Order: sequence, then structure tokens, then C-alpha cells
Amino acid sequence: MSPVEIGGLATGGLLLLILIGMPIGVSMLAISFLGVALIRGDTVALRMIGQVANDSLREYLFAVVPLFVLMGLLVTASGVGKDTFDVFQRLLRRITAGLGIATVFANAVFASITGISIASATVFSRVAVPEMVRHGYTRKFATGVVAGSSVLGMLIPPSLLMIVYAVLAEESVGRMFLAGIGPGLLLALIFSMAIVLLARIRPSFVFDVADDGAGYEALGAAALVRKSVPILSLMLLVLGGLYGGFLNPTEAGAAGAFGALVIAVLRRSLDGPTFWRLLVETGQITVSILFLIMAATFFSRMLALSGVPRELAELLLSGPIGPYGFILVYVVLILILGCLIDSISIMLILLPIALPVAEAAQFDMIWFGVITVVAVEAGLLTPPFGLSVYTIPSANKSL
Repeated sequence: MSPVEIGGLATGGLLLLILIGMPIGVSMLAISFLGVALIRGDTVALRMIGQVANDSLREYLFAVVPLFVLMGLLVTASGVGKDTFDVFQRLLRRITAGLGIATVFANAVFASITGISIASATVFSRVAVPEMVRHGYTRKFATGVVAGSSVLGMLIPPSLLMIVYAVLAEESVGRMFLAGIGPGLLLALIFSMAIVLLARIRPSFVFDVADDGAGYEALGAAALVRKSVPILSLMLLVLGGLYGGFLNPTEAGAAGAFGALVIAVLRRSLDGPTFWRLLVETGQITVSILFLIMAATFFSRMLALSGVPRELAELLLSGPIGPYGFILVYVVLILILGCLIDSISIMLILLPIALPVAEAAQFDMIWFGVITVVAVEAGLLTPPFGLSVYTIPSANKSL
């Protein structure tokens, strides 16, 4: 067989292994090793897997992963998510469907200090859904708003998906973060407009009762400031330091994790066992992400040896499909995979194939990254997998 045929069969074999339930990282390593062995021999395959493990994980940049994960977990444990919702509830409650809009913008702000969509879905399923139901919103609308707006967590920086993309595409993490702000805020605005339109066009879908007779928690100016300070401080510390040029992404992650730790300690929401559990969870999440990145790097090098990306670029870009047809096919593939597997896995499978084609098409790789993240996040809502959708009832047993 030619190297291109081996690369094509390896890609098909990877999808087959994933469909039968083999862990994605293990599947990528096994298929990549077999592919390199068939193309260059066992000795080269053994040397390459060691080189990939060394080259792909020793970079200083990778320290940003555990730091942002730890910051997100500490922020969740300290109750900042509830405070964020309380602030927006107070500011927007007089607007039509104001609690729905408050949930969207609270999710957007919470995303800017956690970067994890599942964390947002978990927090707001416990905070926003019961409050919205108490004020006469339908349960399906409340859960839909939380699930939909939780995906902002991977678009508005800091974002784990953007870090993974930047590493695989060898782009600047800071530039990726900066590029996500505008689309993230635009999506939040579109979500809010859709909520207002639904409330006016189909009120029976949004509200269970016509008049909201439930009382709101009294929140004076002093309490509003007290709840806002931790949120604004972390945003200023992380994003201000990053975009002001004072901190690189890894240092911003360290500063954010320390700031989140200080907030949790001052609020007395962090005892010894809880802190240890968060550290263990951070380690588990980090190891799984780095293992997947290593496997994806090996898969990418195997494909480069086979020549599949080059042949694919020539086929797609010189044929009737063209560059923008390639983008359309790419997004559709992401949405299909979103029905089956999680976000990071989608990126790790498709990017080694798609990035060389995007470079050959002379796309701006930051722009391509934003499109990738938006499409991948849609996968969190797509049945039958729908990770964010499943997270909400598991976090709130009453749903």
C-alpha cells in the first residue's frame, strides 16, 4: 500500500475504534503507531512516539492548562457563580424575560473567569433554573437557557478549547483569547434578543404564569458592590494582565488561580478536604487533556508522513468545492461528531487533518480557530451526546 492509502485507512480505523468504545487517546496512539510502523518501520515508530511525548508536553505553555482548570474549580467552589447571577438578576429583573437575559450574561461573565462550559452548566443549573421556575418561567425554557448560554464558556477567554487549538495550530494563546471576546459577546447578545422575541411571540413557551408574584431577594447597593468585587477583580487580574502585556498566558493562569484561592479562603468556602479534592480533580483533568494532546500530535505526524493532508488539500481546494466549500464540509463534520463525542476529542481528531488544508487555503488561522471553537461548542448541545444538556439534570436532581 502507498503511504496515502495507509493514512486513509488509519483515519477510518481511528473512527471505527472510537465508535466501538475504545478511549480516544488510546485509539489515536495505537493507530498512529501502526501507521508509522507500516510507512517507515517499527524502529522509527518507537523512536517517534518517545520524541512526540517529549516534544509535545515539555513546553512552558502547557502549565496554563492546570492553572486555568484549578482557577475554574476554585471559582465554582467559592460561590462566585451565584453572586454573578444575583448581580445580573438585580440589574435586569424589570426587563421582559429579564431572568433569562440575566442567566445569559451571568454565564458570559462566569465564563470569563473559568473557561469551562461544564462548570457553567453545573453552577447555573443549581442557581438559575430553580430561581427562574420560582418566578413563573417554564422548566424547559429555564434549562434550555442554561444549556445554551453555558457554551459561552469555551469561547469567551480564558478558554481551554482555545488553549488546545493554539497548541495544535502553533498559534498565540493570547491572540486566540483576544479573538474570542467579540464573537462571545455577540452570541450573548443574540441569545438575549432571541429570549425577548420568544417572550413576546410565544409567551406560553417562556412563562408558566402570566404574572410574576414571587418576591425578589433584597439587594442594596452595598450588597451589589460586595458581590461584584470578586468577579471584577478576577477579570481585571487575568484579562487585564494578559491584554495589558504585564502577564503571559501561563502567568495569567497562575495569577487567576491564586486570586481564586484568596477569594475562596476569604469566603471560608474552602476547607482542607475540599481543597485536596479540587487539586486531585485538577490533576485528573490536566492529565487527560495532555495525554490527548500527545496522542493528537503523534496522529498529526503520522498523517504528515502519509501525505494525506497534502493530497486532501489539493483535492478540496483545486476541485469544485473550493476553500469556502471546505469550511462548510468541516463545520458539518464537527456538528456530526458533536452528536457522538466531546469537544476536545473532536478538535484532536479533525485538526491534524484540517489545519494543513486551512493553511494551504491561506486562511487566517486565528479566524479558523474561532470558527472551530464555535462549531465544536454547538456539539455540546447536539443530541444524542449533548454533554451540557446531560450535565444539567445530573447537577440538579430535581430536573
